[in-house]
Amino acid sequence: MNCGEFSQRVRDLLRDRGMSVRGVARHLNYDHAYLSRVLSGKQQPSTQLVTALDNLFQTDGELADIAVRVAPPTASPEAAESPAITDRILTLNEARGADFAQAIRETSRRLIVLDNELDGVSIAEPAGRAFKVVHQRLGAGDYDPRYERDIQSAAAELAEITGWALFDAERDGAARRFNQEALFLANLSGDRSIALLTLQNMAMHSEWRGRNQEALSIARSVLNRRRLSPRVEAMFRMREAKGLVGTGRTSDAIESLQRARSLIEDGNDVGEPGWAWWLTDREIDGHWGHALQIAGDVRKAIERLLQSAQPGRGVATGYASMSSARLAQCLLDVNAWRDAEDVARSLVTAAPGVSSGRTLRLIGQVAKQRERLDGAPPSLTDTLEHLGEKLNEDPFTL
Repeated sequence: MNCGEFSQRVRDLLRDRGMSVRGVARHLNYDHAYLSRVLSGKQQPSTQLVTALDNLFQTDGELADIAVRVAPPTASPEAAESPAITDRILTLNEARGADFAQAIRETSRRLIVLDNELDGVSIAEPAGRAFKVVHQRLGAGDYDPRYERDIQSAAAELAEITGWALFDAERDGAARRFNQEALFLANLSGDRSIALLTLQNMAMHSEWRGRNQEALSIARSVLNRRRLSPRVEAMFRMREAKGLVGTGRTSDAIESLQRARSLIEDGNDVGEPGWAWWLTDREIDGHWGHALQIAGDVRKAIERLLQSAQPGRGVATGYASMSSARLAQCLLDVNAWRDAEDVARSLVTAAPGVSSGRTLRLIGQVAKQRERLDGAPPSLTDTLEHLGEKLNEDPFTL
């Protein structure tokens, strides 16, 4: 990459808009020293940083175009022929410089697609194996040291994705280890953006394991010490709320959720990290409904979960059926038999395509509720029995 051309263009944009390097670094949650090295032409910008700067300056991809125009002189011949390095599949075992960082990021992108668009595919094992390759090469120093920071940053993102996948598969010990590795690499590379995402995952993991005060402490450590973009603040407000309701402070939790919702509604995506795409009003409504369910306010929980579970609302995620499962639980709790049966039928349809361990466990809990229903119509108990059978089907039977 022609770092000089890229850095000069960014410096021009900073001058034209009256912005400082330190201010931009703080806004984008990047290390000031790392951004300074990029803008002095001493270090290549990561793909993530380029995207964040394009979004901040609203330059419609101009900076990304500059970043891929000329391949680094030390890159492989294949990369030189394709500046964007998209005409071939990069392998984690072969690349050494900028192409190594790109190979890691491409691996991460493919895993994210599999996790969210093909709900029945669990990415925990391939993600873990991919990171193990990267981890071994980092430990051995098997890479071009000129690209060390970018490679570490890319590795941090892959570790974060692996930690998430292991958490979703309910492999708690492994998820904790990968989250810690992601945070270590993010801090080592100066990638504050991935450090934030990893802390969000750690708070979520703590809450899921019933360590609610720990989840609250993680969320507040970020909210109290950092200047955050609206969407990122909303994310940690949501985690704060789940920690609060788990420790019995429901009214405070609702205030945090209201704040999160207003941040999403009032903000825009300029300067937001690319990984924040999944945080929508639907996501917040789902957590709001769950918080009310935990607090025992089942009827209000149903209202929120109904909004979250509406088809076609929000973005596609591999755990999208969680709100429907919680909605079914609440409807069964208040003897809303007909509505519960409708939701249970939708879960029967969805279950064969779900690989999320957390979601499958919730759906399994819904199916087991038939054992303690009093006065439910036979059609409902039959549907719940059918749901249990679907969960036990061989996924490779056509």
